[in-house]
Amino acid sequence: METHELQQLVEEISLKEFKQPFRHKASFNSRLRTTGGRYHLGSHHLDFNPKVFEKAGMETFIGVIKHELCHYHLHLNGKGYRHKDSDFKNLLKEVGGLRYTPSLKTLDQPIKVWQYQCRKCGSVAQRKRRFNTEKFVCAKCKGCFELLGKTEMKKTAVD
Repeated sequence: METHELQQLVEEISLKEFKQPFRHKASFNSRLRTTGGRYHLGSHHLDFNPKVFEKAGMETFIGVIKHELCHYHLHLNGKGYRHKDSDFKNLLKEVGGLRYTPSLKTLDQPIKVWQYQCRKCGSVAQRKRRFNTEKFVCAKCKGCFELLGKTEMKKTAVD
């Protein structure tokens, strides 16, 4: 996605969801690491992390755009634009924006989990950490567990 396409997308979402125009600049900022976007209080410009669009997809990216537009419109209208303000929380819920950006570090890395199987009922439990099978029992039938081994699971944007 190019910068002019991003600008056009932000303007469309602003008109459609907020019924107000976006009159400032929206751009990608590849220096953003831990956040999906940023609203600048002084200039009213918006910056977005291009990795959110690349790794998490368009639906998540639109949620981030709505989040930053909530800051933008509330600040310009003189209402509570901070994360803790009820005006912000209500508007974010109303437009369907994301409260938090999913972690981009673990998005494309599989997670390794330990698999255990109950000897009595056969149910399978997956855990990130190993546990002592002598101490813990199955919650369903109180049977003993046996370790099957370590497997990889693909992490998605929703996890």
